[in-house]
Formats: sequence, C-alpha cells, structure tokens
Amino acid sequence: MKHIYHQGTDPASPTLLLLHGTGGTEQDLLPLARRIDESASVLSVRGNVLENGMPRFFRRLAEGVFDEEDLIFRTHELHDFINQAAKAYGFDRDHVVAIGYSNGANIAGSLLFHIPNALRGAILHHPMVPRRGIELPKMPLLPVFIGAGRNDPICTPQETEELAELLTGAGASVHVHWENYGHRLTASEVEAASEWYRSHTKQLPK
Repeated sequence: MKHIYHQGTDPASPTLLLLHGTGGTEQDLLPLARRIDESASVLSVRGNVLENGMPRFFRRLAEGVFDEEDLIFRTHELHDFINQAAKAYGFDRDHVVAIGYSNGANIAGSLLFHIPNALRGAILHHPMVPRRGIELPKMPLLPVFIGAGRNDPICTPQETEELAELLTGAGASVHVHWENYGHRLTASEVEAASEWYRSHTKQLPK
C-alpha cells in the first residue's frame, strides 16, 4: 500500500497509524499526527480503492452503505500491511494507535470489529458503525476516542451512540467528544483528541 513512514524520537511512544478520509492521501493527516504526538513514529497509509478517482479504504454501494465483502477484505489487507510494515521499519506491532477520519475512521473501526488485538488504541473522527449483527472481539479497557458532530448528516448522533455502545460492550474504554458542527474535522476536536491521547496512552493495556 502506498504510504509514508516517519521514525519518531521517543521509542516509548506508540506508532501512529494515519488513515485519511475519502479523496485524501497519505499526506493529509501528517499535521494532525504532530498535534497528537510529535515524538511518535508515524505510518500514514493511502487507501487502495478509487471512487471516481478519489482514494478510499473500501468500496461502498451508496452514501453510508458499505460493501461489506470488500470491507472485510480491505480490513485484512490493511492488517497484513501493518504487520509487514512493522517488520520492514522495526516498530512494535503491538503498540499501534490508529488515527482515522471519516472513511479512515471506518476502516480503523473495522480493524477493531474484526481482528483481535489489531490496535492498542484508536482516535476515530466521525466514524460510522462498520458492521452490524456480528460478535466483536474482546477489547478490555482498549482506549477509544470518538469525535462526533451533533449536526453531522453522514454520521448521525444515533450512529455515534450505537458505535460507542458496541465498543463499550466489547470492553473498550470509550470517550465521545461532541462538536456542534457537521462532518468536518475542527481544530477544537483535534485539541480534544490531543488532550485525550496525553491522558490515556500512558495507561495503554499491556
């Protein structure tokens, strides 16, 4: 997968896995990573699917309607790539925290839904429920930040609350941060994620 890897200065910090939104690239969230943890290593990945020329991490059938077969395939594809990148770059595969926005947050959520111990934590900006009607892997005390907009037409408050309940039911420690905006990622939401990260990554489950 097309990607960027930056070696961090603090080996104790997690590797930040950056996952862009629809139409983005591996460049998009690099400034966000610096706001979250400037000392961490960064693995920023571009999605392998194109929708009208726009990169995505998996196909969809319509707005808000995921191609579940492709979602599952791409989730495992991303998981395998992270494993390969850990070997190639020498970072701790068991110490990866995802930061995703929109479509990137959805594929990060899908990693949590489908693959046990895929991540040590996640910052999900405006995610949807990846799949319904499945049993989630156990994720005891896994720290998850969800950034949401009360006026988000794509990820409604009900969708956010459902996702938080599903993750909490699997044992995750979920914090939902609400903004009075729509689907866009605001500076105040990024700052809230940064504060959450500083207070929670010290207690990442072993």
